[in-house]
Amino acid sequence: MLPRRRFLALLIPLSLLAASTWAISLSDLSNADAAGGLKAALETGSNQAVAKLGADGGFLNNDKVRIPLPKILEQVRPILKMTGKGQQLDELVVQMNHAAEAAVPMAKPLLIDAVKSMTISDAKNILTGGDTSVTDFFRTKTQDKLALQFLPVVKKVTDRSGLAGKYNTVMGLAPKMGVIPKEQATVEGYVTQRALDGLYTMIAEEEKAIRADPIGTGSKLIGKVFGALKN
Repeated sequence: MLPRRRFLALLIPLSLLAASTWAISLSDLSNADAAGGLKAALETGSNQAVAKLGADGGFLNNDKVRIPLPKILEQVRPILKMTGKGQQLDELVVQMNHAAEAAVPMAKPLLIDAVKSMTISDAKNILTGGDTSVTDFFRTKTQDKLALQFLPVVKKVTDRSGLAGKYNTVMGLAPKMGVIPKEQATVEGYVTQRALDGLYTMIAEEEKAIRADPIGTGSKLIGKVFGALKN
């Protein structure tokens, strides 16, 4: 039997050899692995974000994405409350958030299409582009199309509020006077933009979680690719 000291002396080099064998860097990955791992991560993150936001209370009960009243309405809230419109304001907030919850599930097919369209070059750039590069990729690929799809769904829900129509009438001239951005001239426009912002915010949260603990996703390929970024 080997003396304990000699045994440890032999064991340490072996452990270092094992570590060097299993630890890989991004440059060691094949293009197929890099693209495959990233696509898996994109699908995982976007699916989870959509599922969370599309549930009842997904926006309303999440402080990170909850849609508040437009600033101009918030500023006149005290006056509106004095005229008995306080409850309507509260109802409008609820309707706006429910409208976003109703619209977000429509994002899933476009997000999947964006993943499928990703090139090897896109994959490498995203992997080395920072903690929100996936989110930035999705925003570039999907924002305009999603805005068009979200708008009618949001409008259908916000039209149920008595204040929505009055807001739209009053605010119709505001962009021309430079008071508010054009997209806030209607309740549905404002909610659509905030719904998109909320979606990308949650995708960013999922992306950061995957980067922090790729093994925790349960996917060997995601673990391999994102684990390489740490080496």
